[in-house]
Parts: sequence; structure tokens; C-alpha cells
Amino acid sequence: MADPRGFLRYDREVAERRPVEERVHDWREVYPGGPGRALLPIISTQASRCMDCGIPFCHQGCPLGNLIPEWNDLVHRDDWDGAMGRLHATNNFPEFTGRLCPAPCETACVLGINQDPVTIKNVEVAIIDRAWDSGYVRPRPPEWLSGRTVAVVGSGPSGLAAAQQLTRAGHTVAVYERAEKIGGLLRYGIPEFKMEKAVLDRRLDQMRREGTIFRAGVEVGAELTGDRLRERYDAVVLAIGSTIPRELPVPGRELGGIHQAMDYLPQSNRASLGEEVADQVTADGKDVVIIGGGDTGADCLGTAIRQRAATITQLEILAHPPMSRPGHQPWPSYPMIFRVSSAHEEAGDRVYAVSTQEFLGDQDGRVRALRLVEVDASFQPVDGTEREIPAQLVLLAMGFTGPQRAGLVEQLGVDLDERGNVARDASYAASVDGVFVAGDAGRGQSLIVWAIAEGRAAAAAVDRYLTGETSLPSPIPPTERPLVV
Repeated sequence: MADPRGFLRYDREVAERRPVEERVHDWREVYPGGPGRALLPIISTQASRCMDCGIPFCHQGCPLGNLIPEWNDLVHRDDWDGAMGRLHATNNFPEFTGRLCPAPCETACVLGINQDPVTIKNVEVAIIDRAWDSGYVRPRPPEWLSGRTVAVVGSGPSGLAAAQQLTRAGHTVAVYERAEKIGGLLRYGIPEFKMEKAVLDRRLDQMRREGTIFRAGVEVGAELTGDRLRERYDAVVLAIGSTIPRELPVPGRELGGIHQAMDYLPQSNRASLGEEVADQVTADGKDVVIIGGGDTGADCLGTAIRQRAATITQLEILAHPPMSRPGHQPWPSYPMIFRVSSAHEEAGDRVYAVSTQEFLGDQDGRVRALRLVEVDASFQPVDGTEREIPAQLVLLAMGFTGPQRAGLVEQLGVDLDERGNVARDASYAASVDGVFVAGDAGRGQSLIVWAIAEGRAAAAAVDRYLTGETSLPSPIPPTERPLVV
């Protein structure tokens, strides 16, 4: 353990972000030099706050089973190499989770019962960023090849985790991605100010050096059919994500200027990296309304700010969440409380307990405003609360309803569950022999830690299917824990 009195000596501290007036004019990460470097001056004392709690409930909050007390102790002792080893023992990509995960481990921290919890996420990203800077992160190619081949369809966090584990087990792994570059939502959905793509690219380079094959720009289910995929490979892992966006079927939806968030964000990501984007949708000079109060909505907010929107309003149908943990969401559960992301610090208004009734258009067929109404606890309209707000750009960030069925899923003939996700058993196996499912495609829209955990678990299941046994670590089966949202 770390300092047994550390939690008594030190208060919780987090890294300071760059000033708002500076960071809104560029696309770099909001922390000076990246979060890892920004945290170094305070990280040893923060790690020492990890108390001798007996039962580390932070493990309950983390689907990956991260060895949190162990690497906190190693950081406190200035053993950064050892800390990186313990961190990588359970997590292929801590530089992703350390930036993007909402840290359910922290809300399960024992110290958090009556004090501010340990800055687990901050310690995690400080360890891995220092490891990269120091050259500790190296390729780990297998000692021998099994002669078995695996296709991983989808290159988001789940697919990449499965691919790295299977490559290290000695299988020949090819990762297919329909976009022109590898990375899935990590590349095209996450803005640069949350995670610069150099962070992704250095990990992909490690995977290439280990032997993973990447095939971008391939639409599996079109030029490469499901039948051909199964003929070519001994096993297939579907990590295609949950990509069908939830719609808003209200009058005026057909007007121009109303876009799904995942049509808007990839364009911005490409443009922020200097790529040419034809007919790019931008927020420049417009009144922007974002419908949806989650992480995707916050990503749209930060993007619209950097595109110099005139005004930005974010709408949420739920009531304003409480500032502290409510009684019906006791420790160590993940509480639904009011949270402020870096984008929320920068600009924009958040409006709660409202529902969009209609989009209003101008004579050119483009949106000019939307009509909303306040709703009660049952989401029923409150009489006399209707009003209009101006909007020349509306972004729908209301989540996703499941994986794309047309194409590969239909060709493979796999069963779907009652929610429209690809059905799988406790070994992540689909209803078709040799096909496995990991991440949002089987679980539904969820967190990056669940995606990586499922990728690792599916890899262990595939390895066992191909060889009869496995030495790969396997997090818990998909049916043993409730979804964390």
C-alpha cells in the first residue's frame, strides 16, 4: 500500500487545464503538454492517498479489474516501471481510458464514502504517459506462431484489445476497418482536445510491430462478404460497435441543418488534422442546439466552440441532476450527479427537463429554430411552457440503438437479442460457429472500459476455441455485471 496516512495528509488535487481563453483557439489537448505531464508535480502525493482499505472496492467499479492499489503504491515508491507493468497487466490501452473513461472506479473508492476519492484516473494516465516518454512501452511480439488466423472486424477499443491479445497469443490477426484509417470512434468520434490522435497512432505502431495486420478502407459485408470472411479465417470477432443513431421523429426533421452527431464530429476531426473535407458542416457564426446531454453532446459542444459558434444550447430531457450522490444511489454504485467536462467550462448553456416538439424552417428549407416544452418527472409536457429558441445548426447526440444489421451481420446469419444487438453466450460466442462478439455490438452502447474488457475476454474465448486452452486473462463473462452508464 502507499502512505498509510496519505489520505489524512493530502487533499484531492487534479491537474490544471489550460486557460479557457487559450485552449478554445486550438485543437490540442486541454492539459498543458498532455494530462500525464500536467499531473507529474502532484502525482506522488495523490497516489499516496490510496488508503489501506482492506477490500479495494475500486475493483468493483472497474470492469477491467485494474490493480489500482498496487500501482498507486508503486508510484508512491517512485517505481514507475513496476507501475506500468501492473497497469498493463489488466489494460491494453491505459492512455485511452486515462483520458476518456468517466472513472467508475473513483465513485467506488472506499475513501469516497466520506471524503473526496483518490484520483485514480489521473494516476493511471500519468503512469502510462511517463512510460511512453521514457521508452518503457515496447512491442511484445509472440515467441511462436500458432498457424491459426483470426479476423477482427472493427478497430475501436474493443477490436484493438482483442487483436492485440490474440496477436500476442501467436495467432495471425487481421483487423478490418471500413474507414480510411484505423481507430474507429477513437479516431473519428473523439475530438483532438480530448485525445490527440498521436496518442492512438503510437499504440497502433506498437501493434504493427507485434505483428497485427491492419486493413483499412475495407467494407466487410460488401467487397469482402461474410461467407468469404469465414472461409478465409479460422475465427471472426465482431467488434463493429453500436452505430445506428437514435432518431428524433418530430415535425421538421427533414429540414437542412439537422445532423446526427456522428456525421458532424468525424468531419471536424478530419479538418482539425488538416485534411480536406468537402461540404463540411460547421458551427461558424451559427446558433447551435445540441440535443443530448451525454459525452457525445459534450464533444459536440467543445467542437462547436472551437468552430466559433454564435451561441450554443445543450438540451436534456432529464431533470437537472443533483450536485452530490443521492440517497437511492449509494456507494459504491456510479451516481448520476451533475458533472462538468472541459467543454462545459468553456461556453454554452445547459437546459434540463425539456423536450423538442418541432423544428421550424425558413423559406430555403433550412432549420431556423426549434420549439421545445418543459416536461415533468414522467416526461409529460407541462402546459404553458412552450417556447422557441433560434437554431441554424442542430446536432442530435441521443445515443445509439445497436449495430448495423445490413451487410455483414445479415450475411453471417447471427442471432440478435431483444435489443437488436448481436446475441452471444458467456464465452462471447455468437450463434454461428467460429464467430465471436465483443464490445458495443453485443453489449449495447457503453463505456470504453467495458469495450476493452470485452475485447480481452473475447480474445481469451477465441484462443480457447482455436487451441483448446488459453493463458490469456479473461475478465468476467458479459452476463455477470449490470451495465454502467
